Amino acid sequence: QVQLVESGGGLVQTGGSLRLSCAASGRTFSNYAMGWFRQAPGKERDFVASISASGGTTDYADSVKGRFTISRDNAANTVYLQMNSLKPEDTAVYYCAAARLPTAVAALYAYWGQGTQVTVSS
Repeated sequence: QVQLVESGGGLVQTGGSLRLSCAASGRTFSNYAMGWFRQAPGKERDFVASISASGGTTDYADSVKGRFTISRDNAANTVYLQMNSLKPEDTAVYYCAAARLPTAVAALYAYWGQGTQVTVSS
């Protein structure tokens, strides 16, 4: 089992920045690829970004490329999502998740956090 707890969400104005954190406990964090997903009201859960277990490979949804950065600190068992130039359409609940391999497919992630709300005001 891997337990994941997100933090860092909140209310920010358009153009602002937020940094989400996801703290992991349980099985060896450095064995898992990590992903960030988001879900807006009435919509499906969408892929945002992923990072390999070593941190050497990252992937992003087109909608966030150039604005969001995923990173991880395996010594601290934490993955981050730095979000810059935020837009109202980024408003959603953001979830971190753990998988054996990095992927944009939500169904392949075995472990999920409870989510953190990000609201971007216009």
